Amino acid sequence: MTAIQPALDGTLPEPRKTRTVQRAEDYETWLAEVWPKFIAAAATGRTFTCFEIADAHHLPDPPNPQAHWGRLMTLLKDEGYVRTAGWACTNRPTAHHSGVRTWKGTAAARRAAA
Repeated sequence: MTAIQPALDGTLPEPRKTRTVQRAEDYETWLAEVWPKFIAAAATGRTFTCFEIADAHHLPDPPNPQAHWGRLMTLLKDEGYVRTAGWACTNRPTAHHSGVRTWKGTAAARRAAA
């Protein structure tokens, strides 16, 4: 059991909420879950990183995160929903602000959402 240090006024602090990342069992199930969220993000026309969308919607990790996130974005690009927009530093806590590709929704994505 972890001891909780009370504040100087005697109150106990709120417990910290940590986000646990779930992992999908298989690629097809994961893809069916995350695909609509990325299509909706592309339909906005704004520039985004893959992690921003996954974090905002609390999406599960794929069975192989090192390969499947990139594959998802390649599929979206091949289908014409997104295009590359440049580079940015990631907000992913474990990536230490590494450079990542940014994406922007296409006109086709906006038409598909309408």
